[in-house]
Amino acid sequence: MKRLAVVLTLILAFAFGITAAHAGKLEEIKERNKLICGVKDSVNLFGFVDPDSKELVGLDIDVCKYIADKLGVPVEFKVVTSKNRIPMLVQGSVDMLAATMTHKFSRDEKIDFSITYFMDGQKLLVKKGSGIQSAADLANKKVGTVKGSTSEKNIKNAQPKARVISYDEYPQAFMALKQGKVKAVTTDSGILAGLKAGDDNPEMWDIVGPFIASEPYGLGVPQDDSAFRDFVNKCLNQMWLDGTYHKTFRKWMGYEVPEGWTMELWPM
Repeated sequence: MKRLAVVLTLILAFAFGITAAHAGKLEEIKERNKLICGVKDSVNLFGFVDPDSKELVGLDIDVCKYIADKLGVPVEFKVVTSKNRIPMLVQGSVDMLAATMTHKFSRDEKIDFSITYFMDGQKLLVKKGSGIQSAADLANKKVGTVKGSTSEKNIKNAQPKARVISYDEYPQAFMALKQGKVKAVTTDSGILAGLKAGDDNPEMWDIVGPFIASEPYGLGVPQDDSAFRDFVNKCLNQMWLDGTYHKTFRKWMGYEVPEGWTMELWPM
């Protein structure tokens, strides 16, 4: 009898394990009644603290709010950095990442990605009149970027002779540029535009050069959860088709969605 009870306990535990594993992220979010998004808090235009309201705002923030609304749950934001964002998703600290993250194959080894929701390219932010126009001009010069970013690797490939100084966040790299500690800051042009626009003297800075690398942003989602990934992709498609994406893009970027780029749209 005792042995039978043990066997039944094991069977029930196994069955519960299968059910829990099968439930997936969608069910977990609905049961919790909250979508937890990992976002940046220091990237102007994408994810930053509004100086007046003291709340997180930006394009990535609005994308998270749209998806949470489609789920019918509130959204909670957790601040991530380029270095810790993937570990936080893998560990389950967040449900999704909307954190200016470039979709690349090496990252697919740990997490999955949505379709591209923002297309950008890597450029340079320099002081006006510096004479720097491209990566070719950075030989034997210091250039700032952020730890764990694709920009860090790309600039080393584009200009092996540059001295790359990596900071925790982009405002720190920009401060180093203003203090003369580096000759340029490199990352996605949208992030550079945010740094420039948020400065007290934006006319002092130029965004220069051809694209060093393309930077297609994707939302990070847990690996091997196709139901949640498909739901996120459907939300992004709806956001594009109902016009919300275009309004959000214009609101934060200050210009229209670049001609020639469209979100990947699937038949509903």
